[in-house]
Amino acid sequence: MPDLSAERPTQDASPLRATGRFAAWRAQAAQRWQALAARERAAVLLAAVVLGGGVLWGVALQPAGRVALEAPARIAALDAQLQAMHALAAEVRALRAVAPLPQAQAAAALQAATARLGPRARLTLQGERAVLNVEGVSPGEFQSWLAETRAGARARAVEAQLGRSEAGLSGTVVVAFGEP
Repeated sequence: MPDLSAERPTQDASPLRATGRFAAWRAQAAQRWQALAARERAAVLLAAVVLGGGVLWGVALQPAGRVALEAPARIAALDAQLQAMHALAAEVRALRAVAPLPQAQAAAALQAATARLGPRARLTLQGERAVLNVEGVSPGEFQSWLAETRAGARARAVEAQLGRSEAGLSGTVVVAFGEP
C-alpha cells in the first residue's frame, strides 16, 4: 500500500505554499513590467492613478461630501422635531398639573362639545369613560372636538377606530376623564 501522507499538504505548509505562490506571481509581474517600454509603463501608471482616484472618490470622498451637504437640512428637521416634542411634553405637564374635574362637570363639558358636532355625532357615557360615535365629521371638526374635550372636560382619547371617506370621518372614539 502506498504512503499517501507525504502527498497530503499539512496545515503548516498551506501558508508557506500561498506565500510561495504570491512570490512567484510577484516575480512574474516584475518580469512583465520590465518587458514594457517606458511609454507603456507611463500609460499603466496613469491608468492605475486614474482608477485609484476613481475608487477613492467613489468610496471615501463622494459619500462624505454628500453627508456634509445634507447635514444642515437634516439637523434643521431634527431640531424642528425636537421642538415639537418639547411643546408636547410641556402640554402634557400642563394638563397633568390641572386638577381633574368632577365627573358630572366633565360629562357636561363632553356633551357640550359633542352638541357642536350636531346630528353626526352621538355620545354615550359609561362611568369615567365616554364613547363617541361619529358619521361624516370633517377632520377639522373632529380635531376641534378632541381639543375641546381635552381642555374643557380634561378627557383623553384612549381608543379610536376611525375610517375616512368622502363624507368625512366615521367610527368610534373612547375617551376617559376623571383621575389619570
